[in-house]
Amino acid sequence: MPRSNEVHDEVAGPVRILVMGVSGSGKSTVGAAIAAALGASFVDGDDLHPPANVAKMAGGSPLDDADREPWLDRVGETLAGGASVVVACSALKRRYRDRIRAIAPGTVTIALDGGRDLLASRLGARVDHFMPAALLDSQLAALESLAADEPGAIVPIDVTPDEVVSAALAAIRGESAPA
Repeated sequence: MPRSNEVHDEVAGPVRILVMGVSGSGKSTVGAAIAAALGASFVDGDDLHPPANVAKMAGGSPLDDADREPWLDRVGETLAGGASVVVACSALKRRYRDRIRAIAPGTVTIALDGGRDLLASRLGARVDHFMPAALLDSQLAALESLAADEPGAIVPIDVTPDEVVSAALAAIRGESAPA
């Protein structure tokens, strides 16, 4: 069951949803399903990285905060664009989410939460992705859980993708999670 912070009593008007988590948590899969359910567009935050960031990560080096700043700004600008949108973005630290929300107020965060073994097995099964499994530990070390004053919910990923999406949608709508 997700832990929800003040989300929405109902979904009305344009929605801004940030689906966050470490690599392998299912951000793209869950984000696309949430977008489809809400009639929103979906943007994979990986597509917003400058080429230099992609090359750095593909080479096995984690990004530093200076690398992330223009990317986080693009994520915020995408969310603030006016139409309903769901963006998948790691946003591992509170200050990253604060930066995004400063550009896109009203953004609700769905934080995907899973254990290292599950995440490592998912990453090991990936092909053709620029983010190597070797960076998982650095992402887990950097991860700052969604705080009680951040609008959104923490959703466990150790269930089926449909159950993750149902729990996320329930949180977005301010409902109790399905059993």
